[in-house]
Amino acid sequence: MNRIEKWAKFAVVVFLAAVAAQLPAAKAQDNPLAVTTTAPQMPTPASTAAPTSTPAPKPAPPQYPLHRTYHEGETLAYQMKGQNEAWHYTIRADGIVTKSPTGPFLEEYRWSAMESDGKPVTLSAESLAYREKVSLDAAYMPGMPPLNNVDRALVGPISDFMTFYSDEWLANRMNALKKVGDHFYFVVPFNPSWADGTHVILGEDSIAFDMTWKSTNEADHTALILIRHVPPAKPTVHLNADWMKKPVADTPNNWVEVQKNDDGKFDAAVGNETFDVLLTIDLTDGKILSGTMDNTVKTIHCTCEDQQLTKCGEPVPHEVFRKIEITLIK
Repeated sequence: MNRIEKWAKFAVVVFLAAVAAQLPAAKAQDNPLAVTTTAPQMPTPASTAAPTSTPAPKPAPPQYPLHRTYHEGETLAYQMKGQNEAWHYTIRADGIVTKSPTGPFLEEYRWSAMESDGKPVTLSAESLAYREKVSLDAAYMPGMPPLNNVDRALVGPISDFMTFYSDEWLANRMNALKKVGDHFYFVVPFNPSWADGTHVILGEDSIAFDMTWKSTNEADHTALILIRHVPPAKPTVHLNADWMKKPVADTPNNWVEVQKNDDGKFDAAVGNETFDVLLTIDLTDGKILSGTMDNTVKTIHCTCEDQQLTKCGEPVPHEVFRKIEITLIK
């Protein structure tokens, strides 16, 4: 797995965790999934209590059309198919809905039955025991999943599965899509970074979400939602050398990575990444019925002698295309 492919699989996880951490809490009046509480009131003594009348109940707020209705113990199973350039794989995720007494609903998935280029893959005991937690509950906050004990072959499926869920979770959280034709554009106001300060000395991207309710199938009670990860009009990634500033695609460069090698030289890359995520949502309960993800990364990279990236070899272009599909089978 080359450096660009590693970035393509890990960056979205880092990015979505950072988005979740920065999003403001949804307002109760705007978010049907928000929970409000009131402080308990001390009873008024009978001798001084004023007569009161029972107020009329307030009408319930309209339910957000994409709202996910959970039932504890509900089971789901998805089949995932992936293409990463010439590599093809399939894998199954089996999940169950759980809920803690005070927390949001969760879907916990175990991975199994993986095939790589048509051949069965034997997963380690740690990978088979691993449980991925995702949710469409707006009270849930996505985070970086622990991946240190799973097989490398599972990193892509885990992070891609999280992308499908986190994209729909974000649409729910923003409460922006309510009918066919609704469109919402959200520029992330910070640059998520995966630099570790030692090996990766610079690693960041700049991105916007472009969401659209494309269509509704009234007969099937389903909605088609498109969520695109695109470069904003003015990306704010740090491009320290002039050769990095020329766009490698038809939109501005929106990610950059610089690694320091053991020989003291620097591997530098800059490029353009987009995700097109198309989701079919069940309007009866909000679950994801199917999803497709087209992920393109166009880059140029070169080796440099100095950290300022001015003494470099000839930049080499590289392009990664990934297509991921999930289908609810149970």
